[in-house]
Amino acid sequence: MATGVLCSRAFALFMACVLLAVPLLLAQDPSNLSLEHYSKTCPNYEHVVRTEMECAVRADPRNAALMLRLHFHDCFVQGCDGSVLLDDTATLIGEKQAEQNVNSLKGFELVDKIKQKLEAECPGTVSCADLLAIAARDAVVLVGGPYWDVPVGRLDCKKASLDLANRDIPTAQQGLATLISKFWEKGLDATDMVALVGSHTIGFARCANFRDRIYGDYEMTTKYSPVSQPYLSKLKDICPLDGGDDNISAMDSHTASAFDNAYFETLIKGEGLLNSDQEMWSSVLGYSTADTVNKYWADAAAFFKQFSDSMVKMGNITNPAGGEVRNNCRFVNT
Repeated sequence: MATGVLCSRAFALFMACVLLAVPLLLAQDPSNLSLEHYSKTCPNYEHVVRTEMECAVRADPRNAALMLRLHFHDCFVQGCDGSVLLDDTATLIGEKQAEQNVNSLKGFELVDKIKQKLEAECPGTVSCADLLAIAARDAVVLVGGPYWDVPVGRLDCKKASLDLANRDIPTAQQGLATLISKFWEKGLDATDMVALVGSHTIGFARCANFRDRIYGDYEMTTKYSPVSQPYLSKLKDICPLDGGDDNISAMDSHTASAFDNAYFETLIKGEGLLNSDQEMWSSVLGYSTADTVNKYWADAAAFFKQFSDSMVKMGNITNPAGGEVRNNCRFVNT
């Protein structure tokens, strides 16, 4: 039997097992979201966010990745409800100390600044969850990525969940089966996953999250190519075996400040910085995801289109508990 057929059947069997083992939670009904939600109450909200994002990205292009990551981490816990922004208080435990957030999730001061501008323009109107969704879109556009319309009308939650943040947010060390299941739990399929992870084209990672990769199977996935050795040596200088946990490296070694499809070439070369990223190309279970990686490397327009669609799909995951419009993104209203 042809190898392609065997791989296809193996992947189909694998997906069947994943779907049987994991209860599928579809994205919540987005019917309350619309492009016109603020048309009368705050018609200039997008201009306010865009102006602040332009200043921030001009000052430091890495701010684009920070805002995009905040939105992702928000949507993967309870839905896109601003829970990731809540500070710990005497009566509330936030999500900032979760494994995938502590010492790495940044951009909160920029959110504060944008919120202050929105409150001055339209007090008590634009939610922090909507702020993140719009800022994430603008972040992508400002570094060369695609534009998409952002439906708005999300509410800010009144509760956070450290437990769900530790459980639901994908980690750098997880294998492909676990990653696919985590996206499926949010109503996102493997195609959405590959497209959304493509945002790592402007991302940075801490040494603590890629140390095991570069001292582990990195050389094997690059097929021991001498061309990859200088880059590996550079990574080991940044990230020694001991210490330097907070040292960072770009996940796209080619065009770290531009949103493009070059990131997928690093996976095809076996040079993905994170184990979770490289799994999409190198895993024996990755027949389908490897095809998608190939497609996006060959066709930037296809990547941009799917990324835009998947961002809207992810952004439509709302918290069924409802909520409020916070006056300060760090605290629930009193």
